Amino acid sequence: MDKGIGWLLYAWIMLLIAGIMNIFQGIAALDQTAFWTDYGAVYAYGSLRTWGWILLIAGALQIIAAISVYGGGSYGRWAGIFFASLNMIVQLIFLPAYPFWAIVIIAMDALIIYALTVYGGQARVDS
Repeated sequence: MDKGIGWLLYAWIMLLIAGIMNIFQGIAALDQTAFWTDYGAVYAYGSLRTWGWILLIAGALQIIAAISVYGGGSYGRWAGIFFASLNMIVQLIFLPAYPFWAIVIIAMDALIIYALTVYGGQARVDS
């Protein structure tokens, strides 16, 4: 077994889960459910539907990156690092609203970045 395979497996699974969750959140935002916010909320940029499409597309790209990490591709490594970094920044925005959740997700993203940076180019995730 290759060194760091557990870290890559962790990164692969977490990227896949993040992509699936973003797709579900994007669908909820496109439906404009009260899950997100009360009706009549004002957004600094765009609308709830705009953010829904952004989340939907980001989720699809995260799933593609996860599949590439699983296959050992360099696209997945760099896309995974990019998406985890971007998600860390987004969680900083949500820190006042959901502090415990945001801190947990920031720590998870930091571990994904570590796994893909240190072990992403060395091993392939095999089942």
